Amino acid sequence: MKNTVIIAASGTGKRMKSAVAKQYLELKGRPVLSYTIEAFDKSPYIDDIIIVCGSTDIDYVSKNIVAKYGYSKVKTVTAGGNERQDSVYNGLKKVSKDCDVVLIHDGVRPFIDNKYIKELIDTALECGGCVMGVKVKDTIKICDKSNNITDTPERNTLWAAQTPQAFKYSIIMNAYKKAFDDGYYGTDDSMLAERTGVKIKMVEGSYNNIKLTTPEDLDVGEKILEKRYYGI
Repeated sequence: MKNTVIIAASGTGKRMKSAVAKQYLELKGRPVLSYTIEAFDKSPYIDDIIIVCGSTDIDYVSKNIVAKYGYSKVKTVTAGGNERQDSVYNGLKKVSKDCDVVLIHDGVRPFIDNKYIKELIDTALECGGCVMGVKVKDTIKICDKSNNITDTPERNTLWAAQTPQAFKYSIIMNAYKKAFDDGYYGTDDSMLAERTGVKIKMVEGSYNNIKLTTPEDLDVGEKILEKRYYGI
């Protein structure tokens, strides 16, 4: 069995309010992206890693992250597109045809645990596709354009979707091809699979599997990192 992860690392630093793209900001002296790659490089359940980044960043990622830290499972570093969906599709085109399961993961979620990687792969093999997520803690309000509340959905049915999202290779490739044929753009990978009729399973993950998006997230990330890597 062969499993591949596509790491989407083409984002910018808009919400981070930084001139440096968020995946290259440092945590404890290392780029955020290096921790993300390392989690999969060390996993016995992952065979290939495909990194999708900005076209002008390929050399930097290849030399200053992949080569510097000796990540042996990185198959290729390739250019992204205008939108995340374009970038992931570019990555999918680099996946070996003999791949069984493809995981798609945000480059700025550096705290994924190996046990979840295994659970996602096992679930994808069984069900076709799955998403890592956590139960919503807060009450969610749906509002109209004037910020008037129009609905309050039952909290016990709501989940916050995370990555990795894992799929059988044939299922996610077909979903992406159909989306582009239809001119459809979704906000995450599972949406594309869902619209082809595939039932996607939710796998309960960790609240520590945060996406580093704002300056406040970096502070939280340092605390998680200290506990995970340094036992502080």
